[in-house]
Parts: sequence; structure tokens; C-alpha cells
Amino acid sequence: MLPDAAPIFGLYISMLLSCYDATHERRQKVGETVIREQRPFLVNGIVMILILLVLQIATAYAIFATALDRQFWWMIAAIVATTVVAISFGGLMVVNPNEARVIQFLGRYAGTAREAGFWWTNPLAFPRRKVSQRVRNFESSKLKVNDHDGNPIEIAAIVVWRVTDTAEAVFQVDDYENSVKVQTEAAVRNLATTYAYDSHADDKLSLRTSSDEITERLRTEVQDRLAKAGIEVIEARISHLAYAPEIAQAMLRRQQASAVVAARQRIVEGAVGMVEMALDELAKKQVVELDEERKAAMVSNLLVVLCSEQNTQPVVNTGTLYT
Repeated sequence: MLPDAAPIFGLYISMLLSCYDATHERRQKVGETVIREQRPFLVNGIVMILILLVLQIATAYAIFATALDRQFWWMIAAIVATTVVAISFGGLMVVNPNEARVIQFLGRYAGTAREAGFWWTNPLAFPRRKVSQRVRNFESSKLKVNDHDGNPIEIAAIVVWRVTDTAEAVFQVDDYENSVKVQTEAAVRNLATTYAYDSHADDKLSLRTSSDEITERLRTEVQDRLAKAGIEVIEARISHLAYAPEIAQAMLRRQQASAVVAARQRIVEGAVGMVEMALDELAKKQVVELDEERKAAMVSNLLVVLCSEQNTQPVVNTGTLYT
């Protein structure tokens, strides 16, 4: 029975050696370049557990048979083989959907298991860190910074991200989740100091009015900062934007004054256009001929009527135009 189990055990030993060789080759590549994600040595777990069970039964029987025959050295070899097979059960692992296992062997990166399922790998490859590849959200705290004009504002952002390169996420940075937090807040601070809270010119970008441009700029900057950590930034948006409480009232009055000025300007532009159209129509249809003084009076009256905030009172002139 013992010779019959030898081919199976030899096949198993060759698999262990090939696992070591593959890990050794990857280890050499890691030393030369930056660590990149790669596939480790993996065997289907169902197939491997059947092989290990057969080997376990065969080696247990070998121990019993050599003990009865009092073959001491063969018994020691069978005990060693049983121990190796028992240790090999530790190579079995489960990889969940949208989850990766970053595997190390003797302190070196051996690869990342991404495919969901039941797998077997080198039983001496530890640790096997779980890295979630699900989409995650991070909302920064409200940061108090000065905008481009020097006004104190409060700003916060939401970043949607996920891990794309598990090797970089685990080995290139100390804590990739904390890196997302720190780098997002740094990018938000830099963005707030680059642009003004509000723009008084139509062609100038601002945090409040240029939402699409600011969003894309924020996403790009956060992505550049997290590229070395193997993280993809899917979306980044400003979630909170307001003036600091100490200047909020003053800025509100300023915004109201700016709005009033803009509204007045639009009203005056419309009123001037209507007066110009009225004079042109009177002259074109020759309804009445007005000298410059009468035109000036008509323009003044129309502008008062069109631009006044109060309802105007009509005045009936029973005399001539010059009395």
C-alpha cells in the first residue's frame, strides 16, 4: 500500500516545489521594480482537498503498517509525510465576491487572489490580508479655510472610491483608508484656496457657481494624490459650502447688494430699450413730431415709470405740450 501512495505524494511534493519556484520568481521581480498586483499560485480547493484527504488516509495507513512491521525509518518518514499533509490543509482559503486576498510568503509579496471561490495556495504563505474591492464613500469633515479672496469659508466633500491595485494599496502606503482621508482633505483645502467662494465676473470660476468644473478639478486632484496607493476615485463632489459664521451676515448683505445692483442694471437696460423703441415707432408712423426738449421729457417720464419700484400716478395734461 505504501508504494501505491508514493506517486500521489510525489505529485504533491512537486506542486509545493512549483509553488515555491513561482513565488521565488515573483520575489525577484518585486526587488527590481515597484510592487504591482499579480496572480499567485492557486489550485482549485475542491480538487486539492480530495487529494489531501487521500494522502492523509494513505500516510495514516503507512504509519500503521510500518509500526506493525517494525520498520522504524519508514515509520518516521510516514509520520513526517502525515505532518506535511496536515500542514497543507492550512493552504485552503475562501475568496468572497468583490474581495481580494493579498498573500505574502516569507515576508515577500506572493500575489493577489481576486477570483471568488474556494482555493488552495502555499500553506506557508502568510499573512493573507483581505482587501475589499467594493465601492466606498468617504465624507470629509467641515474644513475652515480661506478662499482665493481671503474670506474664511467652511467646505466639505464626498469622495466615491475603490481599490484597483491591491499590492499598491497594501505595500505602497501605510494605511490606504487613512490615505484617502488625509489626501482628500488636502485636496479640498488646496481647491478652496485656488478659487473664490463667489465670482463677480461671468468668465471667472468660483466654488459656488462653477459646480461642474470644480467637481472635475477636485476629482482629478484627489486621483493624482491617491494614484500611488492603487485607488481609483470614481466621483468627488463638494457636499458643504458656506461662509464662516463670523462673516456670514456681512457676506449675506454683500450678496443681497450685488443681487440688487444686478437686477437694477437689467431693469435699466430693458427700460432704455423700450424707450428707444417707443421713440422710433412714433417717428416712423409720424404720430407726433417732438423736438429735443419734448423727447427728453418723454424719456424721463418713461424711465421713471419703468424703473420705479412704486406704482406711478398718472397726470392728465389739459393744456398744450408747452404749458
